[in-house]
Amino acid sequence: MSHELALQKALIARLRADPGVSALLADRVWDAAPGSPGHPHLVIARSECRPAPDGGGFEHVLTLRAVSRFQGTEEAKAVVAAVRACLSGAVLTADGVRTVDVGVRFADVWPSPSGRRVHAVMRVRAATESI
Repeated sequence: MSHELALQKALIARLRADPGVSALLADRVWDAAPGSPGHPHLVIARSECRPAPDGGGFEHVLTLRAVSRFQGTEEAKAVVAAVRACLSGAVLTADGVRTVDVGVRFADVWPSPSGRRVHAVMRVRAATESI
């Protein structure tokens, strides 16, 4: 399996299994949202990958997107905090790949122009190696 797919699989499994994340999102963590997703939910919106400079693995930058219908930014910010806590110091493993570093490096929360939804974007940086 590719490092990209292994990281995605491990990331989704970790987020779904985390009590803090699942308290907010239940199992609504996907690589692509279904047609009528419940709220709040989180998707992996973008994934970048390149070989590590030392040639020993890969560097990844993933964009996670959360959407809330809660009036105000409180719920979206809680999702960001839960994801950040879940990934802090985590070692993710799947299909012969593990992370040697992973964490949320950037987050942005804003209401939609209509005010009906609040969006959160998180950039997750991860370094992976084969095991």
